[in-house]
Amino acid sequence: MNEEIKTFTISIYTENNIGLLNRISAIFQRRHINIESLTTSQSEIDGVNRFVIVVNISESQAKKIVGQFQKQIEVIRAFYHTDEETIYTESCMFKIKSSLLFEEPQIQNIIKESNTRIVTVNKEFFVLEKSGRRNEIESLRRDLNVFGIMQFVRAGRIAVTKDEMKVTEMLLAFNNQ
Repeated sequence: MNEEIKTFTISIYTENNIGLLNRISAIFQRRHINIESLTTSQSEIDGVNRFVIVVNISESQAKKIVGQFQKQIEVIRAFYHTDEETIYTESCMFKIKSSLLFEEPQIQNIIKESNTRIVTVNKEFFVLEKSGRRNEIESLRRDLNVFGIMQFVRAGRIAVTKDEMKVTEMLLAFNNQ
């Protein structure tokens, strides 16, 4: 039986230990699963970090992977969620020649219509910042590509769940052990 492949956001709450990222990526590598994006940051609890990993897999694969993560000593808890169960965003930056900002009125329209923010402007280049869904970022990238992009970078997804997970209470209990 072929299961439907979906986009899942996997959240892993961990202690901050060296080498954990290698072990997490090895779990994906052993299963031949490509990581679409990975973001790590401090969580809402001091001393507890959170990995947010986006993958395109079946739900049974997501369950197995989350189970593997929870076997890691440094992992406090791991969860997986569909796009419908999360509120998420990505951010990016574009570096473009400054002359285009003044010579191409269409660029100013693109900036305004896409709710993009100008971060800095100097004689050689200007930098734009955009936060939103991946399709919004890709659309902006296509629009700006016509004029030439000097540099482009996109950050990984950040996400919170729509449902209350009471993760804070769980993490506080862990922290107080």
